Amino acid sequence: MDLITPGLGLVFWTVITFLFLLFILTKFAWKPILGAVNEREDSIKNALLEADKARQEMEDLKSDNQKILKEARAERDAMLKEAHDIKEKIISEAKEQAKEQANKLVEQAKATIENEKLNAITDLKNQVAALSIDIAEKVVKEQLSNREKQDKLVESMLNEVNLN
Repeated sequence: MDLITPGLGLVFWTVITFLFLLFILTKFAWKPILGAVNEREDSIKNALLEADKARQEMEDLKSDNQKILKEARAERDAMLKEAHDIKEKIISEAKEQAKEQANKLVEQAKATIENEKLNAITDLKNQVAALSIDIAEKVVKEQLSNREKQDKLVESMLNEVNLN
């Protein structure tokens, strides 16, 4: 029975030992343990705050990236449209210049052809006139070589002059 029910001395010394151990733990171990726990709690809170801040910054960066990407796409589309417009303008100007040059060449060719035609006609007239003079000269020489033919020629010319 003594083993089951503790004696008053045992309880007394157990309480004193417990209080002494509690005093030593409070004096030397409790404060550092609580400080470490509080420090750990603060570091966890700070880490959570930093994580929230980092998450918010990531969301802000993501939305900024979306805006920048949207602006870049709009700028690219504007540049492509401008380049297309410039290309169309250059092509139409080139076509117009080509038409103008072609028209000029056609007009020059027509003028050259007309000049060549006039030159050919003039040359032909000159050759015909020269041939006519040569033929007339030969005919007149032949007709004037004979006295009888000369008289007939003079008479026929006089008759034509009188009739007119």
